[in-house]
Amino acid sequence: MKAAVMEGLKKPLVVRDVPDPVIDANGAVIRVEANGVCRSDWHAWVGDIEVASLPFVLGHEFVGVIEEAGKDVKRFKKGDRVIIPFSQGDGTCPECLAGHHNICDNSMMPGFHYWGGYGRYAAIPNADVNLVELPEEVSFEAGASIGCRFMTAYYGLVEQAKVRPGEWVAVHGCGGVGLSAIHIASAAGAIPIAVDIMPEKLEFAKKLGAAYVVNSREQNAPKAIKELTKGGAHVSVDALGISDTILNALLSLRKRGRHLQLGIASSENKMTALPTDYIVFKQIQFLGSLGMPAPYYPTMLQLVATGKLNPGLLVTKRISIEEAGKEIEAMTEFQTLGASIVTKW
Repeated sequence: MKAAVMEGLKKPLVVRDVPDPVIDANGAVIRVEANGVCRSDWHAWVGDIEVASLPFVLGHEFVGVIEEAGKDVKRFKKGDRVIIPFSQGDGTCPECLAGHHNICDNSMMPGFHYWGGYGRYAAIPNADVNLVELPEEVSFEAGASIGCRFMTAYYGLVEQAKVRPGEWVAVHGCGGVGLSAIHIASAAGAIPIAVDIMPEKLEFAKKLGAAYVVNSREQNAPKAIKELTKGGAHVSVDALGISDTILNALLSLRKRGRHLQLGIASSENKMTALPTDYIVFKQIQFLGSLGMPAPYYPTMLQLVATGKLNPGLLVTKRISIEEAGKEIEAMTEFQTLGASIVTKW
């Protein structure tokens, strides 16, 4: 099959033929129809996230059609349209049995633990646990844009931070996760504030539902947010993972505010010193959130299918598999805008 292959850290991806995937009785082979280019791919490409071995096929934001189902797969068959959750489980550990597949004791992630969506075909283990039906009303492109960025923001805001209508939500970092958070917060009836240093990203955030924007290169973001909200945001989101945005997000909260950590730190920035007295005296909650468990997908997909949520608004580029490597490299200087989707093989 054709695939974009990572042959070394920070080396250009090479598009070439590789062996077709094989499955066991519980797996399924997916013909990939669309795959999103994500900053987590960049983290793996530079070595922040370890992959199984090199050479390797990245890609964890993909959708497609089942090409082959193992003989013991009960819920899916050849020809079914599916989305592949980023956070996968074995279906047997205590966390999986409680519905928290995203923090499975034996977690697996496509594009990191095994070859993913930058190949024309991908083999998914434990298919009955780790596949979700993609409604006909949701296009492959929209499904890929849900990827990890959109569903991560959805699960974090709706299930972890429990955002409510009328609340102020300050989103720090307007990459894919941050822009998704802005759109979801707006759809939930909250009042999103977009924070970034790039004017074009802030303009795009307005199109996705940001009620206000703050350029943190030109303004003191926590001060501006507290003035705007008359006390601070109810919910802050760090969608980048660097110390500056984490601290700005925390310091922009009002008393009893909730901080949602979605951004992943780089290898140079693994530890951030937190203002613990501020957290204690203002009773701030600090919430981590990773991906989204498969059982939570149907509710979100129904909102997409009925037009309540529109992840397709994030898509700014449709690219070929040959262009995927350059798109990942561009993330080094934060030069990407919105979501780029591989749709051409």
